[in-house]
Amino acid sequence: MQWQGRSVRKATGGRYRPAQSKRRSEIGRAPADTHIGEDRRKLVRTYGGNQKVRALRATYATVANPATGENKKAQIQTVEANSANPNYVRRNLLTKGAIIKTEIGRARIVSRPGQDGVINAVLIE
Repeated sequence: MQWQGRSVRKATGGRYRPAQSKRRSEIGRAPADTHIGEDRRKLVRTYGGNQKVRALRATYATVANPATGENKKAQIQTVEANSANPNYVRRNLLTKGAIIKTEIGRARIVSRPGQDGVINAVLIE
């Protein structure tokens, strides 16, 4: 688990004297690291008893074509670029903003697979 509260240290190196201790609401989780592969999802209980669906692996993306206004289910072949991290391209990780190569052309992912559990993309070519 990751603690996502404020650091004890200031930017100058000085120390904050915390008025409160760590809280359960400040806990973070490890990233989903969605790969290309046979579909695999995971339900995660979040704060307030709600649920998130994490896509751990995915084969298909719903690709929207802005020119015609129609959506198609397309198979993901590979990740071509990712502005979040260049290493994600080598590992074929699917994140929001990643450019993927599908059977109908190149597309940019607009959904958050690790948060929503689905992969929606918009055709760019």
